[in-house]
Amino acid sequence: MIFELHNIDISFPDSAMAEPDGLLAIGGDLSSERLLLAYKNGIFPWYSDDEPICWYAPPERCVLFSNKIFVSKSMQQILNKKSFTITFNTVFETVIQYCANTNRKDQDGTWITNDMQKAYINLHKMGIAKSVEVWQNKELVGGLYGLEINNVFCGESMFSKVSNASKAALIWLCKENNYKVIDCQIRTEHLISMGAEMIERAEYLNILHNKS
Repeated sequence: MIFELHNIDISFPDSAMAEPDGLLAIGGDLSSERLLLAYKNGIFPWYSDDEPICWYAPPERCVLFSNKIFVSKSMQQILNKKSFTITFNTVFETVIQYCANTNRKDQDGTWITNDMQKAYINLHKMGIAKSVEVWQNKELVGGLYGLEINNVFCGESMFSKVSNASKAALIWLCKENNYKVIDCQIRTEHLISMGAEMIERAEYLNILHNKS
């Protein structure tokens, strides 16, 4: 059953009631209060410009435990060369704009709409949404952004203008911060090759609520 949300009541139905593909509800808004409540309950928005806001809570989650990240020999050599300079949370708005404008294989347009950008920029101003930036020769060449919820970094999107830049951002996030888990949301072979794994919704919620 897919629930319809309203603008006044920001509450969500139990995430266990989501459809098999993870779709839980439609409608509502992107207020900071609603977004925070969603993420704290393992729910995130994902939709296109011509669609209503869709809220997802997948039965399985692709996550990367920070202490389990796999760095290949070739990637370690790239990092050892120090051709990248990495910063944390210095140009959030630029990172989200790059993520929105990056062309992606098998994807027509972007789900990071103007309204989505404004919503996450508001969360950034509240100290909740944060970014990792990768620089090369003083040019921003890669990065990622997401939300900090307890000891979980809920990753939203990443971009790369040169090879391995977004991978360097993810490795840095795992090794240099104190997040137990990077929530990658959707499974990709790229993430699996770096050590990501699928866990059940209940396990993810336990981690999110600091119960394991």
